[in-house]
Amino acid sequence: MDELAEYHRELIASIQGDADAMGLITAEAFLEMMKDVLDEAGEVSGMDICYYRGTHERKPLQIDGYGWDATDEEGVLSLVICDFVVSEEPQAIVKAGIKPLLQQLVNFVMAAHSKDFRDSIEETSSAFVLSDLIARSWKKVKKIKLILVTNRINKANADAQPVGNIGDVPVTSNVWDLSRLLRFVNSGQTREDLVIDFAEQFGGAVPVLKASSDGSPFESYIALIPGAQLAEIYDKWGARLLEANVRSFLQARNKVNKGIRDTIRDQPEMFFSYNNGLTATAEAVEVMEMGDGFYLMSADNLQIVNGGQTTASIHAARKLDQLRNVLVQMKLTVVSSDQAEEVVPRISEFANSQNKVNAADFFANHPFHVRMQEFSRRVLAPSGDGNYRETKWFYERARGQFADERGRRSVGERKKFDNEFPKAQFFTKTDLAKYENSYRCRPHIVSLGAQKNFGDVARAVGKEWSDSDSRFDELWFKRLIAKAIIFRNLERLVPHQPWYTSGYRANIVTYALAKIVHDAEQREKVLDLDQVWRMQRVHVVLERACLRAAEAANEVISNPIAGMRNVTEWAKKEGCWSRLAATSVPYEKDFFEALIDPAQAKAVRREAQQEQKLLDGVDAQAEVLAAGGEYWQGWLDYGQSVGKLSPRDIGILSTCAQVPAKVPSEKQCVAAVAIRDRLDAHHQATSEAIA
Repeated sequence: MDELAEYHRELIASIQGDADAMGLITAEAFLEMMKDVLDEAGEVSGMDICYYRGTHERKPLQIDGYGWDATDEEGVLSLVICDFVVSEEPQAIVKAGIKPLLQQLVNFVMAAHSKDFRDSIEETSSAFVLSDLIARSWKKVKKIKLILVTNRINKANADAQPVGNIGDVPVTSNVWDLSRLLRFVNSGQTREDLVIDFAEQFGGAVPVLKASSDGSPFESYIALIPGAQLAEIYDKWGARLLEANVRSFLQARNKVNKGIRDTIRDQPEMFFSYNNGLTATAEAVEVMEMGDGFYLMSADNLQIVNGGQTTASIHAARKLDQLRNVLVQMKLTVVSSDQAEEVVPRISEFANSQNKVNAADFFANHPFHVRMQEFSRRVLAPSGDGNYRETKWFYERARGQFADERGRRSVGERKKFDNEFPKAQFFTKTDLAKYENSYRCRPHIVSLGAQKNFGDVARAVGKEWSDSDSRFDELWFKRLIAKAIIFRNLERLVPHQPWYTSGYRANIVTYALAKIVHDAEQREKVLDLDQVWRMQRVHVVLERACLRAAEAANEVISNPIAGMRNVTEWAKKEGCWSRLAATSVPYEKDFFEALIDPAQAKAVRREAQQEQKLLDGVDAQAEVLAAGGEYWQGWLDYGQSVGKLSPRDIGILSTCAQVPAKVPSEKQCVAAVAIRDRLDAHHQATSEAIA
C-alpha cells in the first residue's frame, strides 16, 4: 500500500478513536491534534480553539483557531481553518478549493471590525473574545498568517505565500495537508520546499568564505549577510527558520534585545564588530565561484541554531529603515538530514551567543532524554488488572522514532511491535513536559503551549540533572508514567462531565492534576504514584478526586478576573493558578485516606536505588571484563597523558588493566566505568574545540 494512503487510514482511525473518547466530532478531534503539531513545528505558539460558522453582510465566515501573543513584538496574528473529511482514500484539494476556505478567515477579520457584528455574537463565546481582541489590538497587528489544516493532499504546493493586505497589514497563507503531516510525524520535516533563494528572491547572492578543507566531515562557510536581507527572509518564514530548541528558548524571552536595538539605531556601521552574528545549518547549499570570490546562491532548509534574538531584533528594526549599514556574520554548516538529529543540537549547544544558553536549553539530545528512551525500551509495564500481557511505554526522544521503528518491520513483526508498544502508550518530549509541569503545580506554564512549557521543563530538569542525575532513575521513569496515566485518564473523562461546556479541556486537565497534588501537599501527603504504575490505571478513589478538582478548575478558568475576557489568556496567568490553589474542593474522605506519607514514597525510592546499585555493579563488572585489560590500559594511558586522573583513579584503572589475570570488584568496576565516561567526555570536548 502507498505510504500516504496507509497513513491516511491510520489517521482517520486514530482521529475517530480520539473523537469517541473525548466526546467530540471528528473535525474537532483532528483540530485538537493539529494544535500540538502547529505548536511543536513553530507555526502557531499556544493556539486557542475558536469555533465559529456564520455570515456577515452575506459573506461566509469560518474560523476554528487562532494564535496571538500580546507580549510578542513581532505582532503576528495566526488564524486557522480546519477541513477534515472522512474517506476511504486520500482526497485532493487544489488552489481553487483552498482560496474560498482562507477567504472565510479574511471575512472574519473584516467582520470583527464591525461593532454590529461583535454585538451579534454571544459575549461568552470564543468567537466574541477573538473578534473583540482583533478590534482592540489591531494597531499591534503587524502580520496575519492564514493557515489551513486538512487531511486532503494539497496539489497547489505553496507555502508561506503572500496573498495581499488587510488595510496595511500583510497577509500570508500556508497549508498543512496530509503529506506535510506525514513528513512531520516521520521525521519532524515539515517544509521540504523551504528553499532560501538568496540570488533570485532576496536581493542577491551572499559573499562567503569557505571554512572547511576537502577532508572535513562537514562543508562550512563564513558569510556576510546584509541586515535588510536577513530581515526580509525572516519576514517570510518567521520562527520556522529557528531550530526547534532555539525556538522554545526564545519563546520565554521574546522581548527585543535592547543592546542589539540600540546598536542598530545608533551605530549600525559597528553592528558587525559588536555582534556575535548567527550560527546556522542547511541540508544543502548552492555556492558559485565568481570573479571576486564565492557566493551563496541558495540554501535548503536553512535553520538558525544560534542568534535567534539577533534575527528577531533585526526584523523588528526593518520598518524603521535602520538596516542600511547593518551587516551580520553567519557561520553556516551543511548537515544532511540523516545526520541532523545528532549534529545540529551539538552545534546549538557549543555555539557562542550574546545571550548565554546552557545545555539544558538545547535539550533534544540531553542525556536525560537518552536515559528516558533507554528505560522506555527496556522497562516492562505491569499487566495490571485490565491486561493479560506486559507492555512498554514508547518514549519518542526524536520526532519520527516511533514511525521509523514500526515502519522498518515486516507485517508480522509490526503486529509484535504493536503488542509490545501499544499506540496508546506512546508519548513525546512535549507530552513528558506537560505531565511533569502539571505535577509540579505549574499549570499556567503548561497552558502557554507545548514549546514554551517544554523550554520551562528543560531548564528545570537540566539544572536538577547538573546537581545530581541519580534521581532520574528507573523509579522516576515509572512515576512519570503514573503521572501520564492520571493525566490521560482526565483527558478522557472531562469531556463527558455534565458541567463541561467544551473548549478548555486542555487547561482544565493540567489545572486539575496540579490541584490534587497541591491539596495533598497541604496535608503533608503525596499521591501514591507507585500504585498507579502497578495497576496501570487510576484507582476509582483518585479518579473521583481528580474530577472534583477538574470541576473546580473549570469554574475558576471560565470566570476570569475583571477586565480580562479571554479565558485561555487567563489560564496562562499565575493568578489563575493562585485562585484555584486557594479554592476549597469538597473531596470525599477516602481520597485523603488513600494518600501516602512522603516518607513512605522516599522509602520506596531508597529500596529502588539499592536494587539499582546491585544491578549497576553486576552490569559494570560484565562490561569491564568484556572490554579486557588492554582496553582499560588505553584509558589509563590517556588519562595520565592529559593529567585528569587522581591517585585513586590510577589504582582502579590499573586493576582493570590486569583483566583477566585479576578480577576487579563490582564497586571498582562501577568506578572504572564512571572514570572512562569522564575521560571520554573530556576527549570529545577537546576534539570539538580543536575542530
